[in-house]
Amino acid sequence: MPVYKKITIDQQTKVLIWKIEESLTELTKGIKLCANSTNRLKKMKSEVHQKGFLSIRHLLKEFGYTDYDLFYNEYGKPHLKDGNQISITHSFEFTAVIVSNVRVGIDIEKQRDKIVKIAPKFTPLEEYESLEGDNLIKKLTIVWGAKESLYKLYGKQGLLFLHDIFVTDFNLSEQTTTASVTYYGSKSYYNLHFLEVENYTCVYATENERHLTS
Repeated sequence: MPVYKKITIDQQTKVLIWKIEESLTELTKGIKLCANSTNRLKKMKSEVHQKGFLSIRHLLKEFGYTDYDLFYNEYGKPHLKDGNQISITHSFEFTAVIVSNVRVGIDIEKQRDKIVKIAPKFTPLEEYESLEGDNLIKKLTIVWGAKESLYKLYGKQGLLFLHDIFVTDFNLSEQTTTASVTYYGSKSYYNLHFLEVENYTCVYATENERHLTS
């Protein structure tokens, strides 16, 4: 059960991506779940979700953690007991985890046509009028993934994708951009990186040096 991709951002920040090709039985081997996680797994009706849940625990193991090191706050944001920051994502056959000493967020999304229909809910679609076909789908998927990763990083209720999170325009080939989040009058800045993983898009966010202004 190998890790599909490893990304070292800096000495303190790493991303691991898993491609789920194993059976449910195979994924249960080599990991131990706390009582709460065992109950969560039993309540999952979808095998896809069960596999995603277990593969994330294997990624934790690759980082040197166990399921017992992970807990969630009242908003559902994951945390590590040693104080390091973590973000988790799952989409169909891929899962990913990012761990750092600064706040981080990660999202992985399958590239699908329906992103064009829902785009007005999270970004002004007229900004992408010059794009067509696959390029439009890829760019919108990056923007959605960027906003999702920032939402996870921020971990606050009431944050609006369309009005509170701004992603700086970018070229698909650059694989990096910046973003800002405005929340109750305070604006914070973030770095974004994105990459294609087969027909999926992975985006991860980290805090910018000029992090906070009022």
